[in-house]
Amino acid sequence: MKFPRSIAIKHLADNFWNIRGDFKIAHVINIGTHMSLVRKPGGTFILLDSYAPEVSDREELMALTEGGALIEAVLNVHPFHTIHCQAMQDMLPHARLIGTRRHHEQAPELDWDAHFIEDEATQRQFSDILDFSIPSGVDFISDDDSVHVGSVIVRHRESGIVHADDTLMVIDLPSLVQKVVPGPKLRFHPKLADGLEKRAGAADDYIRWARDMARDWADTAAVCAAHSGIIYCDEKSFPEAIDKALEHAACTLDDHRKTYG
Repeated sequence: MKFPRSIAIKHLADNFWNIRGDFKIAHVINIGTHMSLVRKPGGTFILLDSYAPEVSDREELMALTEGGALIEAVLNVHPFHTIHCQAMQDMLPHARLIGTRRHHEQAPELDWDAHFIEDEATQRQFSDILDFSIPSGVDFISDDDSVHVGSVIVRHRESGIVHADDTLMVIDLPSLVQKVVPGPKLRFHPKLADGLEKRAGAADDYIRWARDMARDWADTAAVCAAHSGIIYCDEKSFPEAIDKALEHAACTLDDHRKTYG
């Protein structure tokens, strides 16, 4: 089975789809958003994140999943991505709606699953097909609502595709620039400096987490990032892309060391 026509729904592997959507700041600046669909070996599905797709995309999603009946759960993996959760529950009232502690606090009226996605016990419920990673050295839920550095990053083991929100970002350079500086680029969230914990060793913990993730997920085929796009790990491996992202963030990490030790 596959989706016809739609450019918003990308069938990236046999059992993995990424659905791109619009998200506008002040109803003007479209920074984009996404969710991913994973098919389990038994034929049921899991959604990663919430997004209310356009009518045509919704129809295709429903057609693939028998009207949504085959979607077992929706895993909301970024604590600050909450806007579309109501729409997702309305569309899939039977599915487990799983989020972070902040999701529960921000939308207590929704029928949230009792388990939090940042907890290892919850992640183990999906460990037959998914790997999870949470960055060390940063606040998972920042006191500043504009700092979206912390999140749960998810990897579909079969396809080697990573689904990420904000913690990892894809910088897609203009075509003219790419002639000089090939792109797109994998980068960490631009507010990393504000997200790092205000303590000694936080920067080194973050670096260690990033390198461990790169090593453990070395065969990653692609990274699907909210707000930005998809980067394919063909010309540059995932560990190489993470190393370059760390190089780009080196000044931020060094400044943190100078301040906190």
